[in-house]
Amino acid sequence: METLDQYRKIIRELLQSHATKDDPDIECQIICDPENDHYQLLELGWQGLHRLYVCYIHLDIKQGKIWIQQNMTESDLGQELVDRGVPASDIVLGLQPPYKRPYTQYSVA
Repeated sequence: METLDQYRKIIRELLQSHATKDDPDIECQIICDPENDHYQLLELGWQGLHRLYVCYIHLDIKQGKIWIQQNMTESDLGQELVDRGVPASDIVLGLQPPYKRPYTQYSVA
């Protein structure tokens, strides 16, 4: 349970580090569901006449591993997790097809 709590804390800190407050018309939301271990960074609001609703980062914790489900940033989230103390063997690039995962430095599942 200690590792799981640590991963939840690391994920929240990572999402907070990516949350921006540059535009007053766009709200940045960090969604944390520790009961089901789903975590997202969203931006929503208006740019002129266009509605903005974007999920930039989506992370899950499944069977003790952090799954990167979505990354629409320029950052290498896997490396950021490693830099924060998560072993590469506990990170899964869920946004990559399963056949490509063995060719990454991270876990296949």
